[in-house]
Amino acid sequence: MRIRWPRRVSAQVLLTQVAITTGVTVLATGLFLAPLSHQLDDQAMRRALSIAQTAAAEPQIADSLLTSEPTPDGPVQAEAERIRHATRAEYVVVMDLNGTRWSHTTEDRIGEHVSTDPGEALAGQEVMQIDNGTLGRSARGKVPLRDSGGRIVGAVSVGIAYDSVRDRLLGAVPGLLLYAAAALAVGVLAAIGGSRRLQRRTHGLAFADISSLLDEREAMLHGIREGVVALDRQGRIRLVNDEAGRLLGLGPDATGHVLDDVLPPGRTTDVLTGRVEGTDLLTVSGGRVLITNRMPTGDGGAVATLRDRTELELLGRELDSTHGLLDALRAQDHEHANRLHTLLGLLELGLHDEAVEFVVEVADTHRSSAEQIAEQVRDPLLAALLVGKAAIAAERGVALRISAATGLPDRVVDPRDLVTVLGNLIDNALDAASAHRTADSFVEVELRTEEDTTAVLRVSDTGPGVPPEARDLIFTEGWSTKERPAHRGRGLGLALVRRLAERYGGIARVTARAGGGAVFTVVLPEALVAEDVSGRLAGHPTERDQLAGLTGLAGARETR
Repeated sequence: MRIRWPRRVSAQVLLTQVAITTGVTVLATGLFLAPLSHQLDDQAMRRALSIAQTAAAEPQIADSLLTSEPTPDGPVQAEAERIRHATRAEYVVVMDLNGTRWSHTTEDRIGEHVSTDPGEALAGQEVMQIDNGTLGRSARGKVPLRDSGGRIVGAVSVGIAYDSVRDRLLGAVPGLLLYAAAALAVGVLAAIGGSRRLQRRTHGLAFADISSLLDEREAMLHGIREGVVALDRQGRIRLVNDEAGRLLGLGPDATGHVLDDVLPPGRTTDVLTGRVEGTDLLTVSGGRVLITNRMPTGDGGAVATLRDRTELELLGRELDSTHGLLDALRAQDHEHANRLHTLLGLLELGLHDEAVEFVVEVADTHRSSAEQIAEQVRDPLLAALLVGKAAIAAERGVALRISAATGLPDRVVDPRDLVTVLGNLIDNALDAASAHRTADSFVEVELRTEEDTTAVLRVSDTGPGVPPEARDLIFTEGWSTKERPAHRGRGLGLALVRRLAERYGGIARVTARAGGGAVFTVVLPEALVAEDVSGRLAGHPTERDQLAGLTGLAGARETR
């Protein structure tokens, strides 16, 4: 029957660890027993040699060997047996130069030639060996026997039964195996503990499941149209999918770096690192409007998701521009209706001269207002924006004034950026002035040039103003004092204004207006083409003459 290998990671790891622990324990035991046997043999041979040296040092044995005969009751046999009993050796054999035994444990063998070669001992060398003799296998020690003059007269051979060495070895094995079993038990318990912990961490999944989940995670993270950034507890980036890299401008080498080191300071970085908390937080990164959420993880890190809402924001602003255009058209329709009713009344009363005078006056007033704006603001898009906003302001009971200091030449590098900035500033000013409307509520706009290429936009209003503690927060994404509209969030207009100013290397700030209200100032260096360059382009026609027909265009252009 084939043994099935378990599928769960924890079970596989447990079996692997138990097998490794068992193998290591067996190997360690074998490596310990091998030298132990050799050490016991060496100890037995050295003990036999020591006993032989002690016996050879007895002068009585050498004297008796020279003066007596090899008999069972001779003095040599008696002394050898005494030493054997005292040392518990297997035998103590004394031999002469011919190899004849003078002592033996078996008295019948006295007088016979020894069973092993005594040549080395008789030649003056000491010998240690494991050998087989008439009494079986034994550990032996042989030394030369010398008389009082130092002359070799024989040899002493001492043997220790090898069975006793084996018994010592076998006696050590149970204790060693007990220690090995204890070590194995500890290893198995540790393996079980590690396996259970691994099972909790892997939720009982198999290796194949983990591999599939990893493949699916990679495909999902890099396939979804939502940015995902994973951070560890130190704020280092662990993962950035393709969409997050695109939205944040991060390269593939961002992994492993601290988020503060790879992203510029700002609200986006503060939200991703957790310094700003909340759900569905609005941020602006690289001109993109993002919805950011951050979820902490169990290991102290976090996973942040990013949704690109730029297109939705543009659609919302398109809707706002449509509303603004409708408001402007409604205001003009209301104004034209009143004028037509007046004209009709004059005609019905037969006041034909007065009717002609009224028509000429109305036409001259409208034309002079548009021409005044066009004279001070030479860029057609900005001028059209101001004309359209003037109609909306009039409908809301607020006067839109153009400062006498206004003077902007037709040298704007990208009019759309200035339309975005100016449109947002005027909208905020109109909201503030109309919310606190008085008989003299107005919004004043000033556009002027500094140092040939720098455009300065200043919008002041008669609203409640901005408290000093909120003058920095007002330019933050998501911060607003207005009610949130149904189709999109608030708090992005001024944030985009500041981002555009920073993109040009300029600033956006708000101060208090003398007499009440707020003054928003935006400085845009390099927003204008240098005068000597624009002079070479003077031959190109402009659209200034068509300004009268651009009133409706302003509402659509202001939010692009």
